[in-house]
Amino acid sequence: MPSRPALLAVLASLALAPLAACTNDPSGGDYLLGAGDPLRGAAVNAERLLGDTSRWHGDPAGAALAAAQLEFLARSFEDDPRVSITADFGTLHALRMARFEMRRQIGMPTSVPGEVAEQRLRLASQALRTGSTAQAEALLDLCHPGVIQRLSDMPRLPRVAEAAGVVSTELWRGGAGRGFRLSGG
Repeated sequence: MPSRPALLAVLASLALAPLAACTNDPSGGDYLLGAGDPLRGAAVNAERLLGDTSRWHGDPAGAALAAAQLEFLARSFEDDPRVSITADFGTLHALRMARFEMRRQIGMPTSVPGEVAEQRLRLASQALRTGSTAQAEALLDLCHPGVIQRLSDMPRLPRVAEAAGVVSTELWRGGAGRGFRLSGG
């Protein structure tokens, strides 16, 4: 019979195994509070990533990742039935305005589908982290020239900050069958 510490270690690994199989959060790390749900994870960290976009000044990779995260949140709140059906109109509007403001800042046309924008921004962020500015520029060829410089000079974007707060509020409000709760679904 195994020792008690060994048994506890096995039980702990079994309890965490389902989380290991879950989707990673869109910003590249695993969200404990999202418990493997990328949408909840993104909402939990919306204020940190998007509350003051000027924090990415000088960090184009971080700015690209924040922009990708905004695309993910906007698309999810529009399309994911867990939240799109019950989300407050104000939340949807705030995310649309934030997406518009971010795209205007980085020079991405509004005609680019959200999923394409998110994927390209995410890959560009990875390329920038590995030092491949040329690859990042190629990935963001759908933006106006100078996109890397605009990502580097990221100012505070008030509509993006507002949306980050609204998404966080939407996550926690739950109540009366509305919204989506961290503990519910």
